Amino acid sequence: MATPGKTPRTVRPASDPALLTSRDNRWLKEFRMALRGGLPTESGFVGVEGVRLVEEALRSGCPIHAVLFSESGERHHARLAPWIDRPEMAFPALRTTDRLFEGLADTEHPQGIAALVKPRESSFDDLVRTPVSACAPLLIVLAGVQDPGNGGTILRTAAAFGATGAATAASGVSGTANPYSPKALRASAGAALHLPILAGMSLAILLTQFKIAGIRTLASSIHEPGSAEQPLLAPWEVDWCQPVALLVGNEGAGLPEEVERSADARIRIPMASGIESLNAAAAAAVVFYEAARQRNSLPVPHIQK
Repeated sequence: MATPGKTPRTVRPASDPALLTSRDNRWLKEFRMALRGGLPTESGFVGVEGVRLVEEALRSGCPIHAVLFSESGERHHARLAPWIDRPEMAFPALRTTDRLFEGLADTEHPQGIAALVKPRESSFDDLVRTPVSACAPLLIVLAGVQDPGNGGTILRTAAAFGATGAATAASGVSGTANPYSPKALRASAGAALHLPILAGMSLAILLTQFKIAGIRTLASSIHEPGSAEQPLLAPWEVDWCQPVALLVGNEGAGLPEEVERSADARIRIPMASGIESLNAAAAAAVVFYEAARQRNSLPVPHIQK
């Protein structure tokens, strides 16, 4: 019987995981490295944080190493229960204190829910394969996009308008942000976990492989073409129902001139006088909207069995 005047203590079911209360716990160290440190674990798992991103990770079919709830974050358990409560899901659902969760989270106001997820491994063949739902491969190549927020936003935009795959590559002296860093994953709203992505490719090798595979390459350009032999196209002058890869360059400098010259054509959005260029993510949205408009106007070809 409870002591009069005191609230009875709630007994935690034996099946509930024990509360992790040590900052040096190995699980909390892994989450801290992946979220606050922005680095993959030794096994290649990256951190996602927030109920929406964790939900996307669970829906993506990518391997999950663990899910972590804070005390206040356990309110999200019901939303995620259709995935984490399945008997075949062989990953632990862990619990820790709100204070320790705040110490490993990458966001300013954490929601108290995070997961360790391994991005899908994709080959070049996966990248250029035409999905049943599409008329042809539609690819985005981030070449020197350094800001993870921009990179994630471009991936989200491309996926929203029907892109079938993506690649990241260094461009000149400009590296490209990791599409699986916590900030990039938040900006992509989890799209990076659903798209086939080749990360860290050599741009020269990638362009050669595209040519062999019959993928037309379009360089998003801020320069005038140096030769009359290379077209400078507006987005609506491109046949987006053919296999196409769009190259997006550094936020400030764009693509190096030699990369633009090696592409099959340059593409630029006509703008009012006095405006030089759009933000890389905004430009990608305009271009991919036109691609989606064309591709959605055609019936999906019937595939004979």
